[in-house]
Amino acid sequence: MNEPVHSFTKGSRTNDPERTKANILAVAEQEFGEKGLAGARIDEIAAATQTSKRMIYYYFGSKEGLYLAVLEESYRKIRQEETDLHLESLAPEAALRRLVGFTFDRHLRNESYVRIVMSENIHRGQFMRQSQYIQDLNVPAIDAIRELYQRGVTGGVFRPGLDPVDIHASISALSFFNVSNRHTFGLIFKLDTASPDYLAQRRESVIDMVWRHLRS
Repeated sequence: MNEPVHSFTKGSRTNDPERTKANILAVAEQEFGEKGLAGARIDEIAAATQTSKRMIYYYFGSKEGLYLAVLEESYRKIRQEETDLHLESLAPEAALRRLVGFTFDRHLRNESYVRIVMSENIHRGQFMRQSQYIQDLNVPAIDAIRELYQRGVTGGVFRPGLDPVDIHASISALSFFNVSNRHTFGLIFKLDTASPDYLAQRRESVIDMVWRHLRS
């Protein structure tokens, strides 16, 4: 069976399945991030990608299948970007600071990712539980932290006895909060949580907190 014609470039059709799927996933991430699984509309995604509902179902099977594919792609991208940091080439403290700063910045630039993770937690991990791929993706991320941490312990830079998963949780939590709670936190404490000065100060605070937690 031949692949259907899918993608549009400047108003003309192109037979490029991978590009079409990538476009659908990118638009769907925004749609699911903004409206959640229940509120997202396949019609809207189809219109924004200049394709059809039939084409989306052809690739992803269902709305839930597309949502799971978006989850998988979201995690794949962040784990790939972490790999590209090459933390193994840096001294432990510099590597830790780079990882924390990257995580803070990455969450800040990708609000849809944060909102989709929030949505999946509302669903109690129902869809992520179906994906061995996402679970496998996170193994290298923890291994990288473990290697970084052990180098620091061996070099006397980090204190012993900490768990790499707990370190990962702390970095993630401190970075995640700045996006997930930015509106409520800003309103309660009368802060402009989107201002460059606030974000720069907050970023340095998060890096420093994690460093102080690990240091020997």
